[in-house]
Order: sequence, then C-alpha cells, then structure tokens
Amino acid sequence: MPSENNFSFNISLSVLNHLGRNLYRSFVTVLGEAVSNSWDADAKNVWIDIDKEGGKFVIKDDGEGMSSDDFQNKFLKIGYSKRKGGERKSPKGRPYIGRKGIGKLALLSCADKITVISKKAGGDYIGGRIDNAGLDEAITDDLSANEYKLDVWGQEQFEKYTLNHEHGTIVLFEGIRGGIKHTLSYIKKIIALYFRFSLLDESFNIFVDQEKVTHKDIGEIGSETQFLWTINNFNDPYINDCLPFCKQTTNLSSPLDIKGFIATVKKPSHLKIRETDEKITLDFFVNGRLREKDILKNIPTNRIVESYIYGQIHFNGLDDNDDPFTSSREGVIADNHSYQLFLKEIKDKILPQIMEQWDNFRRKTGDDGDPDNTKITRKERKSEELYNAVSSDFSLEKGDANKTVIDEWVDELKDDAGFCFSSYAECYISENLLRRYILEKSVVLSDESKNVIAEYKKREVAAKKLGNISIGIRKIDHDLSYLAMSDLAALSDKGDRMKENNLLRDSYEYKPLRDALMHTALLGEVAKTKLSMTYENIKGRLKELLSAN
Repeated sequence: MPSENNFSFNISLSVLNHLGRNLYRSFVTVLGEAVSNSWDADAKNVWIDIDKEGGKFVIKDDGEGMSSDDFQNKFLKIGYSKRKGGERKSPKGRPYIGRKGIGKLALLSCADKITVISKKAGGDYIGGRIDNAGLDEAITDDLSANEYKLDVWGQEQFEKYTLNHEHGTIVLFEGIRGGIKHTLSYIKKIIALYFRFSLLDESFNIFVDQEKVTHKDIGEIGSETQFLWTINNFNDPYINDCLPFCKQTTNLSSPLDIKGFIATVKKPSHLKIRETDEKITLDFFVNGRLREKDILKNIPTNRIVESYIYGQIHFNGLDDNDDPFTSSREGVIADNHSYQLFLKEIKDKILPQIMEQWDNFRRKTGDDGDPDNTKITRKERKSEELYNAVSSDFSLEKGDANKTVIDEWVDELKDDAGFCFSSYAECYISENLLRRYILEKSVVLSDESKNVIAEYKKREVAAKKLGNISIGIRKIDHDLSYLAMSDLAALSDKGDRMKENNLLRDSYEYKPLRDALMHTALLGEVAKTKLSMTYENIKGRLKELLSAN
C-alpha cells in the first residue's frame, strides 16, 4: 500500500534573487516600496533621514505598526497580500498600494544591511536585521526559507528614532550600494514627482530631514509652464500654482474614468531637473503612486510637441483588475487590456487635440509651433517665424510706460507680415533667377531697358551722394541688377506681348503690387489675392524657361 501523501513545497532562498533582490535597480523604486508600505499602514507621517557620509538612511512612519505575528506571518511571508481577503482599502479607507506581497524585497536591493523594527500602540518593538552577506551565504548553501534566521537588531542604533515614537515602523538601510550621491534637494524633487498621494492627501506627509515635501519642491517648472490641459476637470494645488504663468488653460473630456493634467513648457530644456539627470515627463499614476514613467515612449507620435510635454494622468480603475503591474513594480504589463484602452484614448483622442491646440497657441504667443501641422503652408509658417524673430527686437523693456501700446502696434502687423515676408522672398528669388537666365542667354539689352538702367543709375548716384556713401552697394556690378520684373520680362519674352504664357503681360499686373510690397506698404486683401495669383503665373512661366534651357 502506498504511504499517505505528506509532501509540501520547500522554497529555496535563491528565489529571493529572482523575485526581488535583482529586479529592483532604482533608488526611487526602493523609496517607493517603503513609502507605499507606510501609506497602506495608515501612517500620517513618513520621515526620511539621510546620512550621506555614513552611507545610510532611515525611513520611519507612525502607521499602525506590526505585532510579532504580523512581522513573521505577513511582512516576512513573501507573497502575502493584504488583498487576499478581498480587501481593497485600509481600515482608514485608503486604497491599498501593495498587491503581490513581494515589494518588500525591494528593501534588500540597495543596501548591505536592512533592519526593520515595528510596534503596535502600547506594545514593544519587534524586528530583525537582514545582512545581505549572510543571505548570500545561505543562498550558496541552498538553505530553505525557514532555515534562515534574521539577525538580532541593536537598540542603540535606533535610540534617536524610537524617542516619542508611539507606534509604527522604522527601517534602517546601511551600506548603500554606490553611496548616496544625490543631494537632499534632488531627493525631495524626486519624491514630489513620484509620490502624488503625498501631495494631494492632507492626512499623509513625507519629510526629508525634517522638511516637508510639497509640490513646490518640483521647482521652477511651474513658472516655465506655458499651456496646460486638465482632463475631466482635474484640479490640485500644483495646477493652481501654474495658472499665473500659463498663457492658456483648457479642459479636455474623456469617457474613461481618468483624471490628470498635461502641460507644455516654453522650451524643452525647462523639463530638465536641475542638479539631476532626471527629466520631468508625462507619467501614469494608480492610486496616487507612479506606475509608469514617461508613457509617451509607449505611444510615440514623432511630433515636436512631445519634447515640450509633461504631466500626470491618474487611472485608479486599473487597480480593479487582475494585477496589471510588472514584477519589478516599475511599470505596467504592456498587454493589459485596460492599460491598452487607456493608451489608445491618450494617443487617438487626447494628444491629437493637444497637438492641434498647442500649434495654434504657440503661434499666437509668437513662438515656433509644429512644422508637421499642415493646416498652414510651410511658407506661411516660416514667414511667421521670421516675423517673430524680428518683432522681438522692438519689444520694450518691462515697466516701460509705452510697452503695451507698442506691443499692440507690432502685433497688428503680424498677419500682414506673414504674407509680405513670403511674397518678398518670392519676388527676390524669381527676379534674380530671371536675371541669371537673361545673362546665360546673352540677351541683348533693348534701348528701352538701357534708358531705364540709366535713370536708375542716376538716382542711385544722387542718393549715395546725399547719404555720403562712397562704397559699392550691389554685389554684382551688372546693368541687369537695375531692372525689375517688368523690364526683365520684356527682355526674356523679347517684347512679344501676344505670346502664349507671356511673362510680360503678367509682369504688368505684378508691378504695382510688387512696388507697393517693396516699399513695405500693407496690402489690402484683394491685392494680396491678386499678387498671389499673378505670382503663380510668373512662377509657372519662369520654370518653363529654366527647364527648357
């Protein structure tokens, strides 16, 4: 008869390497797991104490704390999840951040030694120390999990932190791998960016060396924010701080249960966080915690506006499904259905609206927009950009009594300047090409042309004398440089006014409009249309001449 089956799993400690110790590489991720544990424990405050010289730091909270049973059968039980009983919220109603029960392994990934102590209100501290060197030895010896015992923790190390600490958890990290290279300012900025719940929930505070982290720690990006879009009427203190600097704010609606904001800065360089290698991006949050940094990398548009965008989008509904997060907790599983619906909404509906509006807003403020937006022609866009570059030279200093009036005068020229700049360029190129064509064909100057040239030379001599100018003005000292389109057309067509596609006939229509343009007059709308139509005829005829010869 076969014996009764009493077999059971026996987990080797080496599994810890695969589950956690080698998966967590980011210092911020380690902070994230520790702070998230404090959130789930209903802590009101989290204190992070940094000792850069000693290569250690402490994370302390005033959460509900752990009993001896909690520490052994919950905290040290890899895979234990608070959600297994169907609970999704803490006793105080906070949505749980933790899911798999392996996030605690992140604590082992950045330091040589980790000591965890905790106590319930009215109880005593319990805990232990994990020495990664000892854990490595146990793994080498292929010990099972229940054969490895934590080291006893030393009370003297915690005297500073246990004073007046009624309940909660304290974690000491010693021997930080690579040292703590970041400044306190940097760490506060990263926390402000990564832990949204700490900035929105007044019942939860994070302190770094006794200084509270707020949205203001993000720094000067608020003052560099140019345009801002809220999604489903999202509001928070950071947005309110941005409003005085924003040129335009707009709300976008979405049928998905998402909220957040997307903003753009004046220059892409403004997204760089000073003192760091970090860049502020468009990030994805679930229940207040960063779950995917820079979601644009998953939905690239290859449009220039991407390099100006940052923001935060919250989709708490993603947490209602099967666990959508990667084992490293540093991202969302790519093929998760809800996440894919979210990305599609952002890519197909939210971003196209922003890109269209961003281009219009930028052009109105006198900044370069999106060259890939074909709603206006390339010539019109380049003319606007040239106008913006030149008009800024005439902007008076802030505080000048006439600044507002002069800025209005300059702005009144914008629409006309866009047309006139491109029209001048068309005149410049077409007339110089026609001169070169006549030179190449060795066309003999007519008597009429010679008379025109003589008259213009005479005027030039008088003007130079009046201006006390003795230098040469024209790059090429050739008589053709004194002739305008109508005179050049007469030479190229040899005076045949009845010739099909006659350049001369077009040049007669062109001349009064061209002369007004060259004298910087503002053209009427009908005149603009006439000049554009005439130029199209001239351009077509000129291309025929150049192509045929």
